[in-house]
Amino acid sequence: MSEGEDRSGDLTELAKRRGFFLQSAGAYGGVSGFYTFGPNGASLKDNVEDTWRDRFTVREGNMEIDAPTVMPEPVFEASGHLDGFDDMIVECPQCGASHRADHVVEDETDYEEAEALGPERVGEIIAEYELVCPDCGTGLAGEAVEDFNLMFETNIGPGSSSPGYLRPETAQGIFVEFPQLAEYARNQLPFGVTQIGRAYRNEISPRKSLVRVREFTQAELELFIDPEEDEPDLSTVEDVVAPFYSAEAQEADGGEPRELTIGEAVEEGVVTDPWIAYYLGVATEWYERIGVDMDRFRFRQHLSGELAHYAADCWDAESYVTGDWVEIAGFAYRGDYDLSKHDEYSDEDYTVFKQYDEPITVERPTVDPDMSYLGPEFGGAAGDVADALEALAEEDPDAFREAETDADGEGTVTVEVDGDSHEVPVGQTGFAVEEVTESGEHITPHVVEPSLGIDRALYTVLDHCYREDEIDGEERTFLELPAEVAPTTVGVFPLMDRDGLGEEAREVAAELRERGLSVAYDDSGAIGRRYRRQDEVGTPFCVTVDYATIGEARDDDEGEPGTVTVRERDTTAQKRVDVEALPETLDALREGDLAFAEL
Repeated sequence: MSEGEDRSGDLTELAKRRGFFLQSAGAYGGVSGFYTFGPNGASLKDNVEDTWRDRFTVREGNMEIDAPTVMPEPVFEASGHLDGFDDMIVECPQCGASHRADHVVEDETDYEEAEALGPERVGEIIAEYELVCPDCGTGLAGEAVEDFNLMFETNIGPGSSSPGYLRPETAQGIFVEFPQLAEYARNQLPFGVTQIGRAYRNEISPRKSLVRVREFTQAELELFIDPEEDEPDLSTVEDVVAPFYSAEAQEADGGEPRELTIGEAVEEGVVTDPWIAYYLGVATEWYERIGVDMDRFRFRQHLSGELAHYAADCWDAESYVTGDWVEIAGFAYRGDYDLSKHDEYSDEDYTVFKQYDEPITVERPTVDPDMSYLGPEFGGAAGDVADALEALAEEDPDAFREAETDADGEGTVTVEVDGDSHEVPVGQTGFAVEEVTESGEHITPHVVEPSLGIDRALYTVLDHCYREDEIDGEERTFLELPAEVAPTTVGVFPLMDRDGLGEEAREVAAELRERGLSVAYDDSGAIGRRYRRQDEVGTPFCVTVDYATIGEARDDDEGEPGTVTVRERDTTAQKRVDVEALPETLDALREGDLAFAEL
């Protein structure tokens, strides 16, 4: 399929008819932004998740957790989601429909990344282009473009005294548990924690099937590193080739993505952080593994106006589906933002102790305030003044050394408590500089985050694997899914359900299931029709039990006794395989250890 084609309608029809996904609660009129995965969709989704877990958790040596989907409000106050997790909304004055303002602009103008422009500029563009409501055609010029927080709010327990939110990302469930997770990792950096789970965003205008929904599955890795010492082993991915669409290229006239190896991208400074580059390489291999067409795939760097509040740099993986480029993953260097915020807002310590190779002796400023002076002098603020003095000694010890003297010849320092300034004589602070021997220091790790959307990856795979051809004069639709992720590995059919063929086919199917293979048994209709049904859901192999299988010779039977016919989906080629060797053969075909042409 060329980049300009959009088969979203064909794909949505196939998905509903063959049990991949459908809009939820259809019996009650449906609800926008929520989808139910049918039998084939749930199986495909599980297989995609399993490959992600294999690559990002098992092979990377990371640990996996499963955190709650509802979390208390203070978590999101600390993370910044209460104040900064917004999209731009504009409401139609005629029909009252709400729309993503940046999407209205992108759909009707040449602006590609309107989200980076901000509400004021987006409002100006709506007026300049005289853009209208997509539902009723009423002009939107002059209508307010405002920020809309995307989190679903709820209450934890009865009443409204304990507000909570459905998590908008799985990451916070990892960050809040960092102190305990660091203990599990024996406080040794780097270490990674993964999670696959549901996330929720109250999208203003869900659209494009699974592309923009209100409930979805994320697969995220949070890697905790020492920014001064930890570096990735780029040698394992340096030769991986991927298309890079840098911010510079996006802002240039006629700028296009560049095909580079990961090693070249780092060497040329296209990707400045080696950890980000490493995971772009890992992700490229994974996307190829699950069936993404790399000719319709790219990594796009965030423009400055798009960067999240926590990100020093961020790249998106994008796939071309539904006639447009769609974000399917984000790769961000989050620095120490998350752990520092939770350290500030909570009662826990979000640091790790970094052991020195050898103990060192350092000068350490300290204070020991005279509370018999501070109490009468500052009353109820005395404790806060003491804390402020301690903080000042740590941050600016010269303030004590260089304190200006008053008329009595005594120096004073000034600290602020709740906006009020308080002067304290240096002699009453107990300021001193001591030599101490330290074996290490507490540091706040930095975070590298690959965050992948499973639903969008699944939709991309279906779109990119959708095929149409003609077999024996008959049009055929099939999904060229990799065997590893296909919902069903093998279809088992009796040539016809008589003369014991049905019983033998059912025994073959049972044996293959015992082997751990996903099997569909079908004895309904002509054999060609059964092949087409399995092709359409992406089943890579079909096995036909015929008279040779049960050792009965027929004039039209060319098979060897005790064999079955194995048919390959993509080429429709068929080969005879000994029924005793069938489980091992299909297992090897599924795992890629054996090619069909080698049979």
